[in-house]
Amino acid sequence: MKRLPLTLRGAERLRVELKKLKTEDRPRVIQAIAEARSHGDLSENAEYHAAREQQSFIEGRIKDLESHLSNSEIIDITRVSVGSKVVFGATVNLEDQDDGNKVVYQIVGDAEADIRNGWISVSSPIARALVGKQEGDVVDVVAPNGTRSYEIVSVKYV
Repeated sequence: MKRLPLTLRGAERLRVELKKLKTEDRPRVIQAIAEARSHGDLSENAEYHAAREQQSFIEGRIKDLESHLSNSEIIDITRVSVGSKVVFGATVNLEDQDDGNKVVYQIVGDAEADIRNGWISVSSPIARALVGKQEGDVVDVVAPNGTRSYEIVSVKYV
């Protein structure tokens, strides 16, 4: 089975979330289910059904996180030495060639991607276009809203 890449920082974030789910969220929802059961008839008890739905979500997320962590190859990007070349873990400063807007992305594993924080999946179209390129290169990224051209301003591994 192929192990999926995960940054050291991403693995720690997943571990923190897993710990919270197991030590805080799971016990809280178990208590809510017990309390709802004490109210009697479960067939019309909205609190009970909501708590069970929440429990199902928590258990599913715990299973997902444990699977991601056990099937990942954790990579310490601070030990990567490839110069200005873009590889997994790189933080890349880009300038849009059409409008001059600047964006910063870090290329991370699928399980830790979060565009709001600038973490893009290694399997995303923009990451696939960037990997293997280096500072000064211009890359074309085919996206759903059309092709965009970006210049790689800088590449860092932090």
